[in-house]
Amino acid sequence: MFRQLLFFNNIHFSPRLFTLLALSSQILFKFSLPQTSPKMPVDLLHPTADQEARTHKLKRLVQSPNSFFMDIKCPGCFQITTVFSHAQTVVLCGSCNVMLCQPTGGRARLTEGCSYRKKVD
Repeated sequence: MFRQLLFFNNIHFSPRLFTLLALSSQILFKFSLPQTSPKMPVDLLHPTADQEARTHKLKRLVQSPNSFFMDIKCPGCFQITTVFSHAQTVVLCGSCNVMLCQPTGGRARLTEGCSYRKKVD
């Protein structure tokens, strides 16, 4: 019986092997098709303000620092002092020398009775 050989990229294939390869490639192709992806559980382009505040300052959509300037009102004399939020030294009131905040590893800790508000540009 005469065997017919097929040539493909200088490789000899018998007709039976060629049909087997063609069928297996179709099966692999069917399984390799991308499935319809489900909806994303989180909207990455429009995060909520709470999600933006929790993310790292460099990984936000628009990079912004965590630090700010604030006005602190002295509990004794009610004088307002401007302080950096991550102050690294003890801040005293200018008139009555009461300690307004003390440094920690990150944000400065306000003393009890002091009230503050963020400074706006």
